[in-house]
Amino acid sequence: MAPNPTNQSNSILTLNKLELRENGFKSMDEAEKLRENVLKPMDSEQLRENAHKMVDFIADYYKNIETFPVLSQVEPGYLEKLLPDSAPNHPESLQNVLDDVQTKILPGVTHWQSPDYYAYFPSNSSTAGFLGEMLSAGLNIVGFSWVTSPAATELEVIVLDWLAKMLKLPEHLLSSGQGGGVIQGTASEAILVALLAARDKVLRKVGKNSLPKLVAYASDQAHASMLKACQIAGIHPENIRLVTTDSSTNYALSPDVLGEAISKDIAAGLIPFFLSSTVGTTSSTAVDPLYALAKIAKGNEMWFHIDAAYAGSACICPEYRHYFDGVEEADSFNMNAHKWFLTNFDCSPLWVKDRSALIQSLSTKPEYLRNKASEANMVVDFKDWQIPLGRRFRSLKLWMVLRLYGLENLQCYIRNHIKLARHFEELVASDSRFEIVVPCKFSLVCFRLLPAHNDQDCGNKLNQDLLDAVNSTGKIYISHTVLSGKYILRLVVGAPLTEERHINAAWKVFQDEATVLLGGV
Repeated sequence: MAPNPTNQSNSILTLNKLELRENGFKSMDEAEKLRENVLKPMDSEQLRENAHKMVDFIADYYKNIETFPVLSQVEPGYLEKLLPDSAPNHPESLQNVLDDVQTKILPGVTHWQSPDYYAYFPSNSSTAGFLGEMLSAGLNIVGFSWVTSPAATELEVIVLDWLAKMLKLPEHLLSSGQGGGVIQGTASEAILVALLAARDKVLRKVGKNSLPKLVAYASDQAHASMLKACQIAGIHPENIRLVTTDSSTNYALSPDVLGEAISKDIAAGLIPFFLSSTVGTTSSTAVDPLYALAKIAKGNEMWFHIDAAYAGSACICPEYRHYFDGVEEADSFNMNAHKWFLTNFDCSPLWVKDRSALIQSLSTKPEYLRNKASEANMVVDFKDWQIPLGRRFRSLKLWMVLRLYGLENLQCYIRNHIKLARHFEELVASDSRFEIVVPCKFSLVCFRLLPAHNDQDCGNKLNQDLLDAVNSTGKIYISHTVLSGKYILRLVVGAPLTEERHINAAWKVFQDEATVLLGGV
């Protein structure tokens, strides 16, 4: 009987001769050899050997990614039936684990990096981003303050200045002034810390008892993270204004409607304190008019936040930079490098005009974190710019993306996706059974299948059925939204591997499934 390394532990050398034979070992030397092969918490040679195996596994995954259904086809609770109900007592081999990943985990994965993934917004991976993530994981530092790893803090400052200059952000958002940039985990965290800073800034002026009077504003197309941020910050639900938009402005926030809402609240004795605008809304990539909104915000002494989580990446291209006109008036600005900028999740840069507002709201100074550099105000401690204490070395992967690809290649990457999206838009427009709902600005196409009769309920059911049919094929994956009461299909191009052939194949899936739903028309 051959020894089974998956059922042995480091205690094998305590076995007597009879027990050695019963466990399949011929000698103590054989048992000791197995002990030496058991994975240690950290061993450089074992790391080298196993990391090579893991990289090969991941590379093969990408090589074969088009063979998987894009949307996982498993039923809820599937994995519980495949895995044991408790962790193993003895170590298993990496190969056994990878075999289980292949046969049990991957069937339950929705493949966000598939070239046929068109849902939500992209979440980019890249070789440079992966290498940066690998290096960050290898170093595994917890860089909450400068002294815990000076390079982590200083690289983040530098790389966010680089990115700010690529986006042509105003000087006061750079680290050389009173502001600066910090990497949050997600845009949800970014808007939360901005809102907390805004809340505390106004409460220092009007008194803490005025919290029930504070009012926050955004478009009804703003991301749901705005609502969550208000809930966490203690803003009363009845004081959250999601201003109605419509097709007349392509779902952008109207300054006139906003102004009326603010005037009404002031007349009622309330205190407007925060306005969140969006460049590239989730539903339709609407762009709010930043200049006009900034003027209203400043006129009412409100904090002006810009959420460019998705579309911000496109503005490294000069032809799209005009969507940022008015950003010089922002108190805070956020974009997600992990969406459409080839930087692996998570990496959400936030820039602020006045970093002291963040620090006053979020800083803590327990004795066990005190050090000479911080006490002398010589350094930045990013723990005071975010919600948690601990933070990962995220700037490494963004630094590697910028260096290994460069601005010109990143611009070409963005432009290619926009070109592919417009190609899909043309395909949709060429079929009279469909309609384009909102003109394509970036790489999102909003469209719907027209019902036989002009009935909204019938049209909504038809398009929901089309979405379900298309996603059930496993060939592509899309998501939906609702605009002006209409159920809309969203197809966003943004996966690193997507080519024109994938767009053409996706359109054929829509045509085929539409034909079935319309009864062969």
